[in-house]
Amino acid sequence: MKKAFTLIELMLVVIIIGVLSAMVVPRLAGRSEQARAQAAKTDINSSIPLALDLYEMDMGRYPESLDYLRTRPPAEGDSWHGPYLKKRPMDPWNKPYLYKAPGDHNPDGYDLFSAGKDGQPGTTDDIINWGE
Repeated sequence: MKKAFTLIELMLVVIIIGVLSAMVVPRLAGRSEQARAQAAKTDINSSIPLALDLYEMDMGRYPESLDYLRTRPPAEGDSWHGPYLKKRPMDPWNKPYLYKAPGDHNPDGYDLFSAGKDGQPGTTDDIINWGE
């Protein structure tokens, strides 16, 4: 007598796995967007500002572009001690962070933000460094 699974037993296992997947996958999908938003907040509130502050300490002002955190600005003296970042700062949706110095919202500093999942600045999913 051979011991093996019957077709019905295999089908039941597949159905149970399908039901469990249907319950778990939607919960995980929402978490990935939350994780991306949290990663952008960390970049905007910690990682990139640290590099900007180091640049400002060396140069006496904030850079005109985030690119100057990686490459020496044209016609600068020996004050630049970068690179301040190893790679170009990209948000979790693989778009460059948006930056302006002096800022419209932070006139004594800079505006730094991500346009969020939709990639459109000025929408509700933007992640910003100024007041909500």
